[in-house]
Amino acid sequence: MDPMFKIMGFFYLILVNLLVLNARHWSIDKKPNLWETEDLVANLPGQPMVNFRHYAGYVTVNEQNGRALFYWFYEASALPDEKPLVLWLNGGPGCSSVGYGATQEIGPFLVDTDGHALKFNPYSWNTEANLLFLESPVGVGFSYSNTSTDYDNIGDDFTAQDAYIFLHKWFLKFPSYRKRTFYIAGESYAGKYVPELAELIHDENKNSSLFIDLGGILLGNPETCDAEDWKGLVDYAWSHAVISDETHKIIKESCDFYSNDTWSNEACSQAVDEVLKQYKEIDIYSLYTSICIGNSTNSEDISMQVMFRSTSKLMPRIIGGYDPCLDDYARYYYNRADVQKALHVSDGQRLRGWSICNMTIFNGWSDSKESMLPIYKKLIASGLRIWVYSGDTDGRVPVLSTRYSLSSIGLRITRAWRPWYHQKQVGGWLQEYEGVTFATFRGAGHAVPIFKPSESLAFFSAFLSGEYPPLQR
Repeated sequence: MDPMFKIMGFFYLILVNLLVLNARHWSIDKKPNLWETEDLVANLPGQPMVNFRHYAGYVTVNEQNGRALFYWFYEASALPDEKPLVLWLNGGPGCSSVGYGATQEIGPFLVDTDGHALKFNPYSWNTEANLLFLESPVGVGFSYSNTSTDYDNIGDDFTAQDAYIFLHKWFLKFPSYRKRTFYIAGESYAGKYVPELAELIHDENKNSSLFIDLGGILLGNPETCDAEDWKGLVDYAWSHAVISDETHKIIKESCDFYSNDTWSNEACSQAVDEVLKQYKEIDIYSLYTSICIGNSTNSEDISMQVMFRSTSKLMPRIIGGYDPCLDDYARYYYNRADVQKALHVSDGQRLRGWSICNMTIFNGWSDSKESMLPIYKKLIASGLRIWVYSGDTDGRVPVLSTRYSLSSIGLRITRAWRPWYHQKQVGGWLQEYEGVTFATFRGAGHAVPIFKPSESLAFFSAFLSGEYPPLQR
């Protein structure tokens, strides 16, 4: 053979390999179906080079109404065919799992501080699992409906039903994951989303044709029981010197958080207003870190606002996450035309507006279950793995709230309170109940992976394996 042809052939093979790498390493033995190919993300602006594929796009959950949920899916960075599938949900209600979970917390790409690019997250949870992020319900992030009345019906049940339909339709896009072990994880108001979806899966699994191999749920600083969450919020504020002894005493004497008319008591209402007033001065999500000052006059910066209606006994809604500056970076990035085109959201000309939290959904949320504890009991009885963790510097859904909620179930303690370790340092404390494992993260705020990325990855790995993180140095 002519040497020149050999040289050309050699460089051709190199070129092919590079193209394969840029297409996120298509494997020889796994050919994508058409839907996978359409949703493959290949030219995301500012993305660092990686050796795994990721996909983004829509799943229509209601054809008649034109209701579609946006997802972003990352294959595991190694051996994806051997690893489970994990769905991550953020709460709000009304906040984006893409803007928070995917690109501030546990995804492989984090929005850089200028909003122009992405940086690689070495502690991404896709080192341990295939990660699926869902913007739910419609109206959140890029998810939408063509029928305006859909937005009037949004609540807990609506969200769970749409998420369940989404999963089954998503499995049609990615059939190789249909029988994979499946977990649901989330934080904050997703403390309601996750158990509600898990219960729905559990109930519908009686039909073998709808079976989803649900292995467990993982909940971070979760809203669990409104009354216990309220008590924990107040007691935590007092025990951490956010409010005075006098304010705390008034609340203890006048507030019945189990009542249907808690706020009819004027003394109680005014004292709780004082708690929320003091929390407006600091970052309720992280008591000991600075707030973002730079954009404090920005009319769009709603991240630190405490939303509370005295006509409801719901928990106060405090929109956002740890750092409102991070929210600004995400808002800029996801409203770029080239980014939306790469994620298959728009054609790059007619843009779809994206916000990290939808205040209309937040303010109009009507269906909110007061307590997840009956669902916990049901899932515990089914043998589902349930792990709950709390960053211990979060004032929004503080560690006390979760401890009060779990204690009220009356579960037998099977492993006493003790420290768990990461790299020979105390990562937090852990206690095992009969059916639930509870752990704290020392020095972490509301969105634990932002504060403790290495520890949270190790904890996530332990959850998937069903084995505790190290309980001795």
